[in-house]
Amino acid sequence: MSASANATHRVRVLHALGLTPWVRRVAVASSAVVGPVAAEPVAEGIDGACVVVLPASCSTRQLDLLGRALLAAGAALARSPRITVQDGQLTAEVPVARAYLVFGDAQAHALGRALPAAVMSRALIVLADEPGLLLADAAAKRRLWTALRSVRRALVGTGG
Repeated sequence: MSASANATHRVRVLHALGLTPWVRRVAVASSAVVGPVAAEPVAEGIDGACVVVLPASCSTRQLDLLGRALLAAGAALARSPRITVQDGQLTAEVPVARAYLVFGDAQAHALGRALPAAVMSRALIVLADEPGLLLADAAAKRRLWTALRSVRRALVGTGG
């Protein structure tokens, strides 16, 4: 049996089972899949696209939920550095970024004290609910998706 006959038979069987076969619109070259991934271009004077600011008291379950949400929002957000806040102070140096995703009011205040005014005026700062609320409140989850969507739109609009 030829390859086209096998493909035709496969499509008929899938339709008989009630399944719709998906077909790629553009074939992917094998060399493109194997090659290294190029780094994203970063604007001059900006260390990264987005920085995530979290409370230090996050549980493993909360961090897992946030990690999956950031991964679903795209590679730029999934790879973004995460900085924690403990006792009202950031635990690490804050890199300059185009966007800051901040979880909770206390973390927003700590970020505001650490960032220079010029950086804050150029960057998009999006406030989301505390990670503890995300596990318990459906409205908090919806606000998280809205925050992720606005950060993504801002990064796409600026070339990140």
